Amino acid sequence: MPTSYVLINSNLGTDVQIIKEVKELLANQSDVKLEIQGVYGVYDIIVKLSSDNGEKLRSIVTDDIRKIENVQSTLTMLVIEQQEKS
Repeated sequence: MPTSYVLINSNLGTDVQIIKEVKELLANQSDVKLEIQGVYGVYDIIVKLSSDNGEKLRSIVTDDIRKIENVQSTLTMLVIEQQEKS
């Protein structure tokens, strides 16, 4: 199953609102599994997305998450599926 980790930098104090918006964006998408947490460190939020449709994951990051107000930048990492199975 295609999986992506998305690290998000946000404007100061906006991480709770961004987490809420991401959850709302994906609430009606039963074919996408979402895990999201605020974190300390270089990034402010980490998102784990899984779906049978890898193109859909790309679209969510590019067309939805990156366009949320107060998201400064994202770093997306795709899981190597062959290693996941071994």
